[in-house]
Amino acid sequence: MKKFNIYETLRNSANEFPNQIAVVDEFGEITYNELFQETEKLIQWFQNKGVKEGIGVGIITGNNRHFIICLYAIVACNAIAMPISSKQKPYEIELAVKEGQIHFIVGDVKDLVALGDSKIEKISSEPTLYFNKTSLSNTKRIAEFIDSPAFIRFTSGTTGKAKGVIISHVSVLERINAANESLKITSDDKILWVLSMAYHFVVSIVLYIKNGATIIVNNDFMAEEIIASIQKYSATFFYGSPMHISMLAASKTKVMLPTLRTVISTTTGVSASVCVDFYNRYKIPVRQAFGIIEVGLPIINSDSSNNPEAVGFALPAYRVAIMDENFKPLENNKLGLLCVSGPGMFDGYLSPPTKREKVLKNGWFITGDIAVMNDNGLITIKGRKKNVINVQGNKVFPNEVEEVINCFDGVIKSKAYASKHLLLGEVVAVDIESRKSLDKEEVISFCRKSLSSFKLPQIINFVDEIKMTDSGKIKR
Repeated sequence: MKKFNIYETLRNSANEFPNQIAVVDEFGEITYNELFQETEKLIQWFQNKGVKEGIGVGIITGNNRHFIICLYAIVACNAIAMPISSKQKPYEIELAVKEGQIHFIVGDVKDLVALGDSKIEKISSEPTLYFNKTSLSNTKRIAEFIDSPAFIRFTSGTTGKAKGVIISHVSVLERINAANESLKITSDDKILWVLSMAYHFVVSIVLYIKNGATIIVNNDFMAEEIIASIQKYSATFFYGSPMHISMLAASKTKVMLPTLRTVISTTTGVSASVCVDFYNRYKIPVRQAFGIIEVGLPIINSDSSNNPEAVGFALPAYRVAIMDENFKPLENNKLGLLCVSGPGMFDGYLSPPTKREKVLKNGWFITGDIAVMNDNGLITIKGRKKNVINVQGNKVFPNEVEEVINCFDGVIKSKAYASKHLLLGEVVAVDIESRKSLDKEEVISFCRKSLSSFKLPQIINFVDEIKMTDSGKIKR
């Protein structure tokens, strides 16, 4: 086992907090010592099947202890773990396995682990885990150009083809240590978990395990169920998406949540109005956080009471700059490309094999987000570069239109995008998912109170559903 193996963090927590509850899920409670022992068993099973250095293993499980046990057992073998969302269809899973160059699949749903004519093996019975081999030869190692690779995670692909991001053991440990300077997770914390583990596991699940915290898995994301779980387990930390924050803010229950010390909103931007509503309801500020798979969690808002719309300040270990199209730093309060530099960056892209150094610009990672930084270093993201709508030379960011429309009574969520126009070049078009019948003119009148004329939607479509990625972002 290599010196910097992530598995050692689980071993250390099991030694230091053996009787501490590690996970509460659909199967009940499991202590750190029990979690460690179950992982040890799986390591032996994997090794007997040829899971070793250079081998890729896909994980397809629900949000439960299975995911954590599989994740740590794989990296303990010095193999490479690639989480795959269990919400995907078989065809999508086969495509992910092919693109990830994966040798084996492990999971808790037999039909999702099935591939072609391969023979599925049962690892355990209670609860059940399945194992399958793919068509990739075991002699063909993956990510050999990276030193000690631990994880492969594909980007959400919201603005183009998804990329396989490779993160090494050292990079994982660097980024979670850097993030915890702000998050301050300890063994006293009880995290209420509602997100997909397949998409959120580095600066979250791995960080929590390293610090001996308790992870309370809540697979029912309705506000009342989240509130009940926070109360039942005296949760101290909530890490959710804007959808969860919005539903909690709108809850009609009179229950307060005094045990919560921190509420983090991530995956995409949350509107200031939702943050204000949440604070008025629970007297707890919502802290936005900017997370990106290539970097980790370099920006967190510590000034959320005054500027809830901002993603925050760079953490002590990171540098953040706003640059122009030529990657030259801009003055404060100028709109430009958000760029980040610091510890724990990704080590490379899987295909074509590309080392980090080939991607960075003078040590900076270009996130693709358009942002502005004020004189105090507070950063606000305006949108994605590829999603900007150009109305007769005026830039419109979809999220600023969506934030207004989402405040209209009856709207569940909205999606703004560019529509071609003969005279103006592009105009704003919006898809709206609503819980009741709405009038287009009333929606436009509502927008007119908050948006400039060129930002007003010219085309409105009412749709049954706005598609989301498994990581909680709108499919663009």
